[in-house]
Amino acid sequence: MPVQKDLLTIRLAAAENEAENDAFRIFLKQQDKEWIDSIVHRLNDEVTPQIDCTQCGNCCRSLIIGVTGEETVPVANHLQISVASFKQKYIEESEQGEMVMNTIPCHFLNGTICAVYEHRFEPCRDFPHLHKPNFTSRLFGTLMYYEICPIIFNVVEKLKVESGFNISGHNNILAGS
Repeated sequence: MPVQKDLLTIRLAAAENEAENDAFRIFLKQQDKEWIDSIVHRLNDEVTPQIDCTQCGNCCRSLIIGVTGEETVPVANHLQISVASFKQKYIEESEQGEMVMNTIPCHFLNGTICAVYEHRFEPCRDFPHLHKPNFTSRLFGTLMYYEICPIIFNVVEKLKVESGFNISGHNNILAGS
């Protein structure tokens, strides 16, 4: 199956595949976690180089980005402002001290490219988190971004095939592509 990069096609497929993805999530929860991780990691390694995230930027338009205090320093330095000014302008802090970027889309999205790419925050560097262990424990979040991230979309679609998920009875507008 070729890698799908067209965001409109992905969005339409996501709407069409909603019931199928619900069934797939249940199916995956019943599988050996390490086996699923091994497939997801391999597929991620195959798909990711075929997608240029700087041509998309959808994650930057959609994600709530968590930030640590340590991560604010290099970005503030890069912007040539104080950490206090950075926090005041870009960060929202909870009563528990958790910090997140205070806007969606991210302040630093410039077209489809991150203006602070070299200093971006860990959640940004790690997204879509498919390289991490315990994929089946993150299914809800992963499938939330299935329609906005070409990497997630393609890995999930390929995982359906490789895991032996029976998609008969489910609509799949990409079935023939």
